[in-house]
Amino acid sequence: MPAGGFVAGDGQKAYPGKLTPFVLFTCVVAAMGGLIFGYDIGISGGVTSMPSFLRRFFPSVYRKQQEDATTNQYCQYDSPKLTLFTSSLYLAALISSLVASTVTRKFGRRLSMLFGGILFCAGALINGFAKHVWMLIVGRILLGFGIGFANQSVPLYLSEMAPYKYRGALNIGFQLSITIGILVAEVLNYFFAKIKGGWGWRLSLGGAVVPALIITLGSLVLPDTPNSMIERGQHEEAKTKLRRIRGVDDVSQEFDDLVAASKESQSIEHPWTNLLRRKYRPHLTMAIMIPFFQQLTGINVIMFYAPVLFNTIGFTTDASLMSAVVTGSVNVAATLVSIYGVDKWGRRFLFLEGGTQMLICQAVVAACIGAKFGVDGTPGELPKWYAIVVVTFICIYVAGFAWSWGPLGWLVPSEIFPLEIRSAAQSITVSVNMIFTFIIAQIFLTMLCHLKFGLFLVFAFFVVVMSIFVYIFLPETKGIPIEEMGQVWRSHWYWSRFVEDGEYGNGLEMGKSSNQGTKHV
Repeated sequence: MPAGGFVAGDGQKAYPGKLTPFVLFTCVVAAMGGLIFGYDIGISGGVTSMPSFLRRFFPSVYRKQQEDATTNQYCQYDSPKLTLFTSSLYLAALISSLVASTVTRKFGRRLSMLFGGILFCAGALINGFAKHVWMLIVGRILLGFGIGFANQSVPLYLSEMAPYKYRGALNIGFQLSITIGILVAEVLNYFFAKIKGGWGWRLSLGGAVVPALIITLGSLVLPDTPNSMIERGQHEEAKTKLRRIRGVDDVSQEFDDLVAASKESQSIEHPWTNLLRRKYRPHLTMAIMIPFFQQLTGINVIMFYAPVLFNTIGFTTDASLMSAVVTGSVNVAATLVSIYGVDKWGRRFLFLEGGTQMLICQAVVAACIGAKFGVDGTPGELPKWYAIVVVTFICIYVAGFAWSWGPLGWLVPSEIFPLEIRSAAQSITVSVNMIFTFIIAQIFLTMLCHLKFGLFLVFAFFVVVMSIFVYIFLPETKGIPIEEMGQVWRSHWYWSRFVEDGEYGNGLEMGKSSNQGTKHV
């Protein structure tokens, strides 16, 4: 491999480097920041289906749950207080992600991860020892602050540390950690629900301390990214770190490009208002639309409320928790498929295949639930074969999400932003994600009560819309260095009218300054 940057056969700039054990270790440790988000998603639905938890904090829901099964099953969990318990976290995460943008930009990605771990740990302790609903809400808000910091910094860290050829696989480590966190939480819920005395929910909520400590301690041993170090004026340290990360001595081309990106970044005094400039129109669009669509796949209906949903369909509490464990296992396995294929098959292929798979499954699940429950929500006796069919198609749906919109919803936004807007744009992505997570968590149980099985058809409609959006507007980003991403917009049939030659700071200017004859498509 020649020294310095070179031009690949397809006209794209490439940098020397390999996947070193050091990079692999740092990316694995950083990706564990996803554990706190995943653990919370898995725990929330589980504890809200535990009778002892409901009896203590949400007695009105508990009374509905104990009523005759011939009553409307769609509405048994419809409680504003219960949805506030779940959704308050995401509003807090929205607020903290905006603050995290400044911390990540000025003090580095590592410190933002540290804050996330500490705040999440504090929230977990308060929830584990909660005696009143207000303590649960305060704990959830602190958990949300922690998630906002972690979700803002971890995807950026992974995209900046990873060699561009392996960026997709390493970045999806974040989503893999989320799915592992969900699975671990669901397994723990299953066993803690069996504890005599009805205090197992305390272990479920308090157990969030463990993933919080993992990311807290991990952030103390991680190095900061060369991009972040250059952004803060630490050029020599950044060059030394870049050599170690890439495993080669000559990193001058990539280093020069990072410095050029940093100079462009430092010329921007107000990155938030800078996002509104015409040349960043495609980036802002993706920062908003990708997380918006990710939440409207309906995945949170399954993952937040899987035990509640299965219980509503007619499973017993134990069976509903066990079914949630099954879907969680599928989630992890399918994410591994994405790690394997994202840098081979590309982002667009996974988006479109996953969307098709989810659409079919949502239609089938809606038909199954509608046929059995009708519009009045009275299922009668639930045949075993029916339950198996519903769980099977929900698992196929989860697999479709887990190798498409799940990981790519975090990967694609984190890799397309130029350095000068990267922290601010990532905050937009996290904020939009949390806004719609909050909205869906807040209204899902009410929507289930009123729309009934039609709720799945609503999400199916959005899957159609988002698949069309990806097909028309999202360019392929596989195998392109993160600081050279400008070329994908300049070569796109639609976005090229916004990102013209000579206007996009990083890609073209770095290409000119390198004297490497890089051709920009």
